[in-house]
Amino acid sequence: MSSSPEDLKQEIEDLKTGQATQAATQAGGQATQAAMQAGQASTMAATQAGTWTTMAAGAVALIVGIFLGLAIANSK
Repeated sequence: MSSSPEDLKQEIEDLKTGQATQAATQAGGQATQAAMQAGQASTMAATQAGTWTTMAAGAVALIVGIFLGLAIANSK
């Protein structure tokens, strides 16, 4: 089975196109994965910040509640 030079050129071009498509697909997949990891990291950081803020607000409210309870108890 012999191929003409034009057929060989077309086959080489098709292979180049396929290889470029595969490389672009892989690069896109890696970029997507990096973006997902960055999003997960920022979500985790925000969750931790929110948790600490809630705990701090609860602690302040507890202390204020204790002092208010003492003040009310002593005012009677």
